[in-house]
Amino acid sequence: MGLLRSETMSFGTLTLPPNEREARRIIGIVGRELHLQFEDQNAKSMRRPYVKTVQRIAEMERILRFLFNEIQAIDGCTVTKQKIKEFMDSDRIPESALKMEEVEKELWGLSTQFNSMKDGNSQLLAELCQATEEYHVVQRASELGGTDGHFSTGNDLKEPLQSASLGTVAGVVAQADEVKLRLALFRASRGNAFADIHQIQDVVQDPKTGAFVKKSVFVVYFQGAGGAALHAKVVKVCHAIGVNLYPWSKDNQTPTNRLNQLKVVRQEKQKALEGFTSFMKGEMDRLTAPRKTGGNSLIEDWRLFCVKEKSIYTILNMCSGEAVLHVGVWYPAEAEQNIKDLLQKNSSPDQHAATLFREAAPRGLPPTFIRTNEYTEGWQGVIDTYGIPSYKEVNPGLITVVTFPFIFGMMYGDVGHGSMLLCVGIWLVANAENHRYSAPGLFTARYMILSLGIFATFAGFMYNDFFSVGLEIFDSGFKMKDLSGEHEATFDTTNGCDAAKADLGGPYPFGLDHAWCGASNELLFVNSMKMKLSVLFGVLQMILGVCFRFCNALWQHKQKNWTDFFFECIPMMTFMVCFFGWMDFMILYKWAYPVDPPPSIINSLICMAMWTDDKHGKEDNDFFKGSVDLSKKLMFASILAVPIMLFPKPFILLAEHNAKEQENKGEAQTHLALEEGGGHGGHGDHEEFEFGEIFIHQVIETIEFVLGSVSHTASYLRIWALSLAHQQLSLVFFQKTLSMGLNIAKTGDDGSIYLAAVMLYFMYAAWFGVTIAVLLGMDVLECFLHTLRLHWVEFQSKFYQAKGYAFTPYSIKKLIMESED
Repeated sequence: MGLLRSETMSFGTLTLPPNEREARRIIGIVGRELHLQFEDQNAKSMRRPYVKTVQRIAEMERILRFLFNEIQAIDGCTVTKQKIKEFMDSDRIPESALKMEEVEKELWGLSTQFNSMKDGNSQLLAELCQATEEYHVVQRASELGGTDGHFSTGNDLKEPLQSASLGTVAGVVAQADEVKLRLALFRASRGNAFADIHQIQDVVQDPKTGAFVKKSVFVVYFQGAGGAALHAKVVKVCHAIGVNLYPWSKDNQTPTNRLNQLKVVRQEKQKALEGFTSFMKGEMDRLTAPRKTGGNSLIEDWRLFCVKEKSIYTILNMCSGEAVLHVGVWYPAEAEQNIKDLLQKNSSPDQHAATLFREAAPRGLPPTFIRTNEYTEGWQGVIDTYGIPSYKEVNPGLITVVTFPFIFGMMYGDVGHGSMLLCVGIWLVANAENHRYSAPGLFTARYMILSLGIFATFAGFMYNDFFSVGLEIFDSGFKMKDLSGEHEATFDTTNGCDAAKADLGGPYPFGLDHAWCGASNELLFVNSMKMKLSVLFGVLQMILGVCFRFCNALWQHKQKNWTDFFFECIPMMTFMVCFFGWMDFMILYKWAYPVDPPPSIINSLICMAMWTDDKHGKEDNDFFKGSVDLSKKLMFASILAVPIMLFPKPFILLAEHNAKEQENKGEAQTHLALEEGGGHGGHGDHEEFEFGEIFIHQVIETIEFVLGSVSHTASYLRIWALSLAHQQLSLVFFQKTLSMGLNIAKTGDDGSIYLAAVMLYFMYAAWFGVTIAVLLGMDVLECFLHTLRLHWVEFQSKFYQAKGYAFTPYSIKKLIMESED
């Protein structure tokens, strides 16, 4: 019964030793072994005695983020994660558990060391980048020099423009900024400067960002005589664009000597950088190595340790008291003795024992705790997404476990597609552990997908639909009369059960007879059947919702309240059963007992609602003798239920309020007499009671239920609509792909049989692709969402308040798993 109502909750006070280390140890045990929800004792005073410790842990987490970023920047370093069980097991053993002081000391040491090394490495990298860029600049200067040891005068237009009379500014620019540089130089010099740009073939590392970019060597020529102002403009433009400037050689000998020097510098810097990378790789290998066999990497265990410690000190900040720490906790009532035993077992004899004291009066409304297992967890999540059940309110998750996949199966019923969905569910269940931490959403939904596949396959057998093809599992209950294609039943249709002839058999034993598949009136018959099935199960589910409303009212009876039971639940059930229940009865009776001529259910309901006689000629159009008179009586009961829902409850609440006011008035007179006699007393504030608001609210509730019952019944027709859409889509895809390919193969002669085989191959690929994309992707999601709507609106609106708040016990394992996300 844990799914029907929430667990009984108790409120108590947990006392802890004042010693920080001992209190931290007890909270760690509670977070691992127990389910306690802590209430903040310092919410108003904002007293946080361990805020400094939380800040220390936050700083440790900052260092860890820095180290993780450094690990990601080094190739070949992979952090082993998701070994939560191994971490929790090692944390239970004091000898192997991590210590905060040790972890903090090592993290600060690594941070200082890495920052120092990074600063030195950044300087080395900048020097290497500058040496590389200058090397290409000098190399370009050497290429532009003359072969005879002197630079050309520039008299030949084919020779480089070089002269001692020209001023130069050289440097390296990113290839993306080449056009920008040319335009800026032209405008600044008014066309009196010429830029020669030569692209570097190799990718050069930028000394500022460290990124590898494509760059070019440029040299700007301008008149040297009186060109100081122009030189300053050119330099200013270069600095504005952000290029790196280097000296440009004026003779042919200097570049050769400088090239040799730069080669040596580059080799030294490169060797130093390789040493830094090797050191960092060694340190990262130590941090990424598992702390123990089969466990997480050392740095990952440090991260999980910080998550755990931060949560523990956050709980300690909720505690109040000096001599003894105490904090309020919610817990399941049945676990009280287990909690006390565990606290007593783990309390230190030389410290104040950790104890739990149950308080008689809880502080506020208890949280809602629904105990689930791996199968029901996903379905309960569907309910909790809509709203958390109120404390002790009936939980829709009890019935959703069955009704949700059943209604989904009615929409999606197909043996082929359902089997494919079932295979996905089986695979997810079989490989659950692989997805527990890497894909927690799939892990939680694995049993949901399995259930959807099972019910969709079952409904497919009931509809006798296999990729839009009928399955001839049993002998048909019909035989062909002649070559015209007409069929006749082989059993006695007057009662639908007995076989006319033993050798011809009887009705189809399971599901829909395959003789209907492809028949000219198949769509007419199947639509009628699925439409009525949708209404049948829809009304049944809504009646179940009203039954759950009875359960909620019976729980309120314990609070001395019968009003909802007699003046809401009973008239609601009367209205549902007398009108919509009678409709379902007519559907079933018409199926089981053929009537000639058959009465129209819709016409009978209209006559029933309009209070007119349902006649066939001069006689009553009875399903059975007296059914028309019975329908009138049921309609009278349905109409009578409406004012019973509307009027009594507001006036009963008004009478209860007046009686309470008289009682409070008498208490006030007593308190006044005590005050006049020197005593002290008082009374609390009274709740405001607005009869008009309550009456209007009841009117809205009544109208919503009556009209909502009609619209909700029609809304269940979406089951038929989705089933029809799935069947027709499947039929169209089959006819336009596989069926066409089979027809080509069937009609092909010996010469075209190979072409037909190739066509059939491509047709199958097209059919399979559209099946996966539409019917196993979009249609599954569509059916799921419509089923979700039927549960959230049509079903749960009959009884579900969803005004509770979830029981969120302190769990170290849960916090660690959430930190993985």
